[in-house]
Amino acid sequence: MSLFGDGLEAAVQKAFTRPAPKSAPAQMRYLVRKLKSTKAVAQLLRISQRTVERYVKNQIKKPRPDLAARLEREVRKRWQPQIRAQARQKAATTGGIVIDTRARMGYTAPIGSTDESRIRHLTVALPPQHAARLFEAQEQGAGDARLQEITADALREVYFQDGGRRAGSLEEVRFTDIEHLEFEL
Repeated sequence: MSLFGDGLEAAVQKAFTRPAPKSAPAQMRYLVRKLKSTKAVAQLLRISQRTVERYVKNQIKKPRPDLAARLEREVRKRWQPQIRAQARQKAATTGGIVIDTRARMGYTAPIGSTDESRIRHLTVALPPQHAARLFEAQEQGAGDARLQEITADALREVYFQDGGRRAGSLEEVRFTDIEHLEFEL
């Protein structure tokens, strides 16, 4: 499970204007329309082409749990691509992104300051440039570790240093033991 990637994806999905298809046959028909063939859908979901055809014709209605999860994931990945792109664009240019997290945070600072890490609950509005960095890294296939690093850097700049008004000598923020993480556009 990708905590940061899934969190960003969930934030973008809140922008959807219509609900994605719910039933397995409807989801299967949607994927067939998107991928243009039952063969492509069968390969994507790792099932037979005949099984896809039976779902499309409503002959099968209830998939196995593992297939249901794959089906749901693939439909969500492709649902309303323009709306998804608009939401990301807005966050990256004007709106920014809000992060709500409960995690252990500490920092590297000069000797003599209290850099002890502790559990903090933060809700911070990150400016558009940080949202842009997060979405850009996600689109380039960055892993959770890289997204966590970008988020920690954004929190250092926005929360700990208050945009340069304090803690100017702060070098690095450690962001670990994440109990809760949610993004909102």
